[in-house]
Amino acid sequence: MTRGGEGGFAEFLRSRREQLAPEEVGLPSPGRRRTPGLRRQELAMLAGLSVEYLERLEQGRDTNPSVAVLAALAEALQLSEDEKLHLAWLAMKRHAAPLLPAPGSVSEAPRESVRALLDQIDPTPACLLGPIYNLLAWNRAWEALSRPVGALDEERPNFLRYHFLHPMARRVFSDTEWASVADDVVGWLRSARPDWGGDEEFRELIEELSAAPEFVRRWDTHPVAFRRPESRLLLHPVTGELRFTIEVLLVEGTDHWLQLSVPLDERTRTSIGRLRAAFDQTSG
Repeated sequence: MTRGGEGGFAEFLRSRREQLAPEEVGLPSPGRRRTPGLRRQELAMLAGLSVEYLERLEQGRDTNPSVAVLAALAEALQLSEDEKLHLAWLAMKRHAAPLLPAPGSVSEAPRESVRALLDQIDPTPACLLGPIYNLLAWNRAWEALSRPVGALDEERPNFLRYHFLHPMARRVFSDTEWASVADDVVGWLRSARPDWGGDEEFRELIEELSAAPEFVRRWDTHPVAFRRPESRLLLHPVTGELRFTIEVLLVEGTDHWLQLSVPLDERTRTSIGRLRAAFDQTSG
Protein backbone atom coordinates (compact mmCIF):
# COMPACT_ATOMS: atom_id res chain seq x y z
CA MET A 1 0.00 0.00 0.00
CA THR A 2 1.27 3.46 -0.89
CA ARG A 3 1.36 5.56 2.26
CA GLY A 4 1.42 9.34 2.46
CA GLY A 5 3.08 11.31 -0.31
CA GLU A 6 1.43 13.07 -3.20
CA GLY A 7 -1.52 11.31 -4.80
CA GLY A 8 -1.07 12.86 -8.25
CA PHE A 9 -2.51 12.79 -11.74
CA ALA A 10 -0.30 9.96 -13.06
CA GLU A 11 -1.04 7.68 -10.10
CA PHE A 12 -4.79 8.27 -10.37
CA LEU A 13 -4.79 7.61 -14.12
CA ARG A 14 -2.93 4.32 -13.69
CA SER A 15 -5.23 3.22 -10.86
CA ARG A 16 -8.37 3.77 -12.93
CA ARG A 17 -6.92 1.87 -15.92
CA GLU A 18 -5.88 -1.05 -13.73
CA GLN A 19 -9.38 -1.36 -12.26
CA LEU A 20 -11.30 -1.39 -15.55
CA ALA A 21 -11.81 -4.86 -17.03
CA PRO A 22 -11.71 -5.25 -20.85
CA GLU A 23 -15.25 -6.65 -20.95
CA GLU A 24 -16.55 -3.53 -19.22
CA VAL A 25 -15.59 -1.45 -22.26
CA GLY A 26 -16.64 -3.99 -24.89
CA LEU A 27 -13.23 -5.56 -25.48
CA PRO A 28 -12.70 -9.33 -25.53
CA SER A 29 -11.06 -10.77 -22.45
CA PRO A 30 -8.33 -13.25 -23.39
CA GLY A 31 -8.42 -14.88 -19.97
CA ARG A 32 -6.14 -14.35 -17.02
CA ARG A 33 -3.65 -11.49 -17.37
CA ARG A 34 -0.38 -10.92 -15.59
CA THR A 35 -1.53 -7.40 -14.64
CA PRO A 36 -5.10 -6.35 -13.79
CA GLY A 37 -7.34 -4.11 -15.84
CA LEU A 38 -6.84 -2.64 -19.28
CA ARG A 39 -3.51 -2.70 -21.04
CA ARG A 40 -2.05 0.68 -21.90
CA GLN A 41 -2.52 -0.06 -25.59
CA GLU A 42 -6.22 -0.73 -25.04
CA LEU A 43 -6.84 2.51 -23.18
CA ALA A 44 -4.89 4.47 -25.78
CA MET A 45 -7.08 3.00 -28.52
CA LEU A 46 -10.32 3.77 -26.63
CA ALA A 47 -9.25 7.35 -25.89
CA GLY A 48 -7.86 8.03 -29.37
CA LEU A 49 -4.33 8.66 -28.05
CA SER A 50 -0.96 7.25 -28.97
CA VAL A 51 0.49 4.66 -26.63
CA GLU A 52 3.62 6.78 -26.29
CA TYR A 53 1.62 9.83 -25.16
CA LEU A 54 -0.43 7.81 -22.66
CA GLU A 55 2.80 6.37 -21.28
CA ARG A 56 4.18 9.88 -20.76
CA LEU A 57 0.97 10.86 -18.90
CA GLU A 58 1.08 7.78 -16.66
CA GLN A 59 4.74 8.32 -15.87
CA GLY A 60 4.25 12.00 -15.08
CA ARG A 61 6.47 13.14 -17.94
CA ASP A 62 3.68 15.14 -19.66
CA THR A 63 2.18 17.70 -17.31
CA ASN A 64 -0.17 19.62 -19.56
CA PRO A 65 -2.91 17.45 -21.12
CA SER A 66 -5.56 19.41 -22.99
CA VAL A 67 -9.21 19.52 -22.00
CA ALA A 68 -9.97 17.29 -25.00
CA VAL A 69 -7.47 14.70 -23.78
CA LEU A 70 -8.93 14.77 -20.25
CA ALA A 71 -12.45 14.36 -21.63
CA ALA A 72 -11.38 11.46 -23.84
CA LEU A 73 -9.67 9.71 -20.93
CA ALA A 74 -12.66 10.26 -18.65
CA GLU A 75 -15.02 8.75 -21.20
CA ALA A 76 -12.74 5.81 -22.01
CA LEU A 77 -12.23 5.04 -18.30
CA GLN A 78 -15.97 5.41 -17.57
CA LEU A 79 -15.25 7.77 -14.70
CA SER A 80 -17.95 8.76 -12.25
CA GLU A 81 -18.82 12.43 -11.75
CA ASP A 82 -16.63 12.57 -8.64
CA GLU A 83 -13.75 10.90 -10.49
CA LYS A 84 -14.06 13.35 -13.40
CA LEU A 85 -13.92 16.27 -10.98
CA HIS A 86 -10.89 14.75 -9.24
CA LEU A 87 -9.08 14.16 -12.55
CA ALA A 88 -9.71 17.76 -13.62
CA TRP A 89 -8.57 19.09 -10.24
CA LEU A 90 -5.36 17.06 -10.34
CA ALA A 91 -4.61 18.28 -13.85
CA MET A 92 -5.25 21.90 -12.86
CA LYS A 93 -3.10 21.60 -9.73
CA ARG A 94 -0.21 20.22 -11.73
CA HIS A 95 -0.45 22.79 -14.53
CA ALA A 96 -1.45 25.90 -12.54
CA ALA A 97 -0.24 25.23 -9.00
CA PRO A 98 1.27 28.73 -8.50
CA LEU A 99 -2.17 30.27 -9.18
CA LEU A 100 -4.02 28.13 -6.64
CA PRO A 101 -4.20 28.89 -2.91
CA ALA A 102 -1.86 26.77 -0.82
CA PRO A 103 -3.66 24.36 1.55
CA GLY A 104 -3.57 25.22 5.23
CA SER A 105 -2.19 23.09 8.02
CA VAL A 106 -4.03 19.91 8.97
CA SER A 107 -4.05 21.14 12.57
CA GLU A 108 -5.11 24.73 11.82
CA ALA A 109 -7.21 26.03 14.73
CA PRO A 110 -10.84 26.98 14.06
CA ARG A 111 -11.91 30.60 14.09
CA GLU A 112 -13.63 31.77 17.25
CA SER A 113 -16.56 33.01 15.19
CA VAL A 114 -17.07 29.47 13.89
CA ARG A 115 -17.01 28.10 17.43
CA ALA A 116 -19.69 30.66 18.30
CA LEU A 117 -21.72 29.58 15.27
CA LEU A 118 -21.66 25.98 16.50
CA ASP A 119 -23.25 27.13 19.75
CA GLN A 120 -25.88 29.10 17.83
CA ILE A 121 -26.79 25.99 15.79
CA ASP A 122 -27.53 24.06 18.99
CA PRO A 123 -29.84 22.11 19.59
CA THR A 124 -29.01 20.67 16.16
CA PRO A 125 -25.94 18.44 16.67
CA ALA A 126 -23.02 19.92 14.74
CA CYS A 127 -19.24 19.59 14.63
CA LEU A 128 -16.33 21.18 12.80
CA LEU A 129 -14.05 18.87 10.85
CA GLY A 130 -10.58 19.38 9.38
CA PRO A 131 -8.92 18.05 6.19
CA ILE A 132 -8.25 14.54 7.53
CA TYR A 133 -11.51 14.21 9.48
CA ASN A 134 -9.97 15.49 12.66
CA LEU A 135 -12.68 16.80 14.99
CA LEU A 136 -11.81 20.40 15.80
CA ALA A 137 -14.89 21.65 17.66
CA TRP A 138 -18.49 20.70 18.41
CA ASN A 139 -21.57 21.93 20.21
CA ARG A 140 -23.17 20.44 23.30
CA ALA A 141 -25.91 18.66 21.35
CA TRP A 142 -23.29 16.89 19.22
CA GLU A 143 -21.31 15.97 22.33
CA ALA A 144 -24.44 14.60 24.03
CA LEU A 145 -25.12 12.48 20.95
CA SER A 146 -21.55 11.34 20.32
CA ARG A 147 -19.93 10.78 23.70
CA PRO A 148 -22.02 7.65 24.52
CA VAL A 149 -20.88 6.00 21.25
CA GLY A 150 -17.18 6.62 21.92
CA ALA A 151 -16.56 9.24 19.22
CA LEU A 152 -14.81 11.51 21.75
CA ASP A 153 -12.78 8.90 23.60
CA GLU A 154 -9.47 10.13 22.17
CA GLU A 155 -7.69 13.26 23.31
CA ARG A 156 -7.47 14.32 19.64
CA PRO A 157 -10.55 12.66 18.12
CA ASN A 158 -10.60 11.73 14.45
CA PHE A 159 -13.64 10.32 12.66
CA LEU A 160 -11.63 7.97 10.42
CA ARG A 161 -9.81 6.42 13.36
CA TYR A 162 -13.13 6.04 15.11
CA HIS A 163 -14.86 4.41 12.15
CA PHE A 164 -12.15 1.85 11.40
CA LEU A 165 -10.50 1.26 14.78
CA HIS A 166 -13.10 1.84 17.52
CA PRO A 167 -15.29 -1.22 18.31
CA MET A 168 -18.37 0.94 18.94
CA ALA A 169 -18.50 2.05 15.29
CA ARG A 170 -19.56 -1.44 14.25
CA ARG A 171 -22.41 -1.33 16.77
CA VAL A 172 -23.84 2.10 16.01
CA PHE A 173 -24.04 1.44 12.26
CA SER A 174 -25.69 -1.48 10.49
CA ASP A 175 -23.30 -3.51 8.33
CA THR A 176 -24.63 -1.83 5.18
CA GLU A 177 -24.45 1.65 6.69
CA TRP A 178 -20.96 1.05 8.09
CA ALA A 179 -19.67 -0.04 4.67
CA SER A 180 -21.29 2.93 2.93
CA VAL A 181 -19.75 5.42 5.38
CA ALA A 182 -16.38 3.63 5.09
CA ASP A 183 -16.45 3.99 1.30
CA ASP A 184 -17.23 7.68 1.57
CA VAL A 185 -14.65 8.63 4.19
CA VAL A 186 -11.82 6.74 2.45
CA GLY A 187 -12.79 8.44 -0.81
CA TRP A 188 -12.68 11.83 0.92
CA LEU A 189 -9.29 11.07 2.44
CA ARG A 190 -7.92 9.99 -0.94
CA SER A 191 -9.25 13.21 -2.46
CA ALA A 192 -7.38 15.17 0.22
CA ARG A 193 -4.07 13.40 -0.39
CA PRO A 194 -2.80 15.68 -3.19
CA ASP A 195 -2.99 18.64 -0.79
CA TRP A 196 -2.04 17.06 2.54
CA GLY A 197 -0.27 13.79 1.69
CA GLY A 198 3.08 15.25 2.73
CA ASP A 199 1.79 16.38 6.13
CA GLU A 200 3.15 14.41 9.09
CA GLU A 201 -0.31 14.06 10.65
CA PHE A 202 -1.66 12.70 7.37
CA ARG A 203 1.10 10.09 7.14
CA GLU A 204 0.64 9.09 10.79
CA LEU A 205 -3.10 8.65 10.26
CA ILE A 206 -2.55 6.39 7.23
CA GLU A 207 -0.09 4.28 9.23
CA GLU A 208 -2.59 3.88 12.08
CA LEU A 209 -5.46 3.02 9.73
CA SER A 210 -3.30 0.43 7.98
CA ALA A 211 -3.98 -1.84 10.95
CA ALA A 212 -7.56 -2.20 9.65
CA PRO A 213 -7.89 -4.55 6.62
CA GLU A 214 -11.19 -2.88 5.65
CA PHE A 215 -9.34 0.42 5.32
CA VAL A 216 -6.42 -1.07 3.39
CA ARG A 217 -8.75 -2.79 0.90
CA ARG A 218 -10.54 0.47 0.16
CA TRP A 219 -7.43 2.68 0.14
CA ASP A 220 -5.67 0.46 -2.39
CA THR A 221 -8.49 0.88 -4.92
CA HIS A 222 -7.77 4.63 -4.94
CA PRO A 223 -11.40 5.81 -4.49
CA VAL A 224 -12.37 9.47 -4.55
CA ALA A 225 -15.47 11.20 -3.21
CA PHE A 226 -16.71 14.69 -2.44
CA ARG A 227 -18.87 15.74 0.49
CA ARG A 228 -22.59 15.85 -0.20
CA PRO A 229 -25.74 15.76 1.95
CA GLU A 230 -26.81 12.21 2.81
CA SER A 231 -29.24 10.31 5.01
CA ARG A 232 -27.86 8.29 7.90
CA LEU A 233 -29.25 5.80 10.39
CA LEU A 234 -27.56 5.62 13.79
CA LEU A 235 -28.18 2.73 16.21
CA HIS A 236 -27.61 4.69 19.39
CA PRO A 237 -26.93 2.64 22.57
CA VAL A 238 -29.09 4.96 24.71
CA THR A 239 -32.00 5.96 22.49
CA GLY A 240 -32.12 3.33 19.74
CA GLU A 241 -32.61 4.25 16.08
CA LEU A 242 -31.89 7.85 15.10
CA ARG A 243 -32.37 9.16 11.56
CA PHE A 244 -30.54 12.21 10.23
CA THR A 245 -29.76 14.15 7.13
CA ILE A 246 -26.07 15.02 7.22
CA GLU A 247 -25.62 18.53 5.85
CA VAL A 248 -22.16 19.89 4.99
CA LEU A 249 -21.27 23.59 5.06
CA LEU A 250 -17.80 24.64 3.92
CA VAL A 251 -16.13 27.35 6.02
CA GLU A 252 -14.86 30.09 3.71
CA GLY A 253 -11.18 30.94 4.03
CA THR A 254 -10.29 27.62 5.70
CA ASP A 255 -10.04 23.93 4.90
CA HIS A 256 -12.72 23.13 7.49
CA TRP A 257 -16.35 22.20 7.15
CA LEU A 258 -19.35 22.14 9.44
CA GLN A 259 -21.22 18.85 9.59
CA LEU A 260 -24.79 19.10 10.86
CA SER A 261 -26.90 16.11 11.90
CA VAL A 262 -30.41 17.34 11.09
CA PRO A 263 -33.13 15.08 12.59
CA LEU A 264 -35.34 13.46 9.97
CA ASP A 265 -38.31 12.67 12.20
CA GLU A 266 -39.98 13.66 15.45
CA ARG A 267 -38.70 10.60 17.30
CA THR A 268 -35.10 11.60 16.53
CA ARG A 269 -35.72 15.22 17.56
CA THR A 270 -37.24 14.07 20.86
CA SER A 271 -34.38 11.64 21.50
CA ILE A 272 -31.77 14.35 20.86
CA GLY A 273 -33.58 16.57 23.36
CA ARG A 274 -33.48 13.85 26.00
CA LEU A 275 -29.82 13.11 25.38
CA ARG A 276 -29.02 16.80 25.64
CA ALA A 277 -31.01 17.20 28.89
CA ALA A 278 -29.26 14.19 30.46
CA PHE A 279 -25.88 15.50 29.33
CA ASP A 280 -26.54 18.96 30.77
CA GLN A 281 -27.59 17.41 34.07
CA THR A 282 -24.45 15.30 34.43
CA SER A 283 -21.90 17.78 33.05
CA GLY A 284 -23.18 20.92 34.71
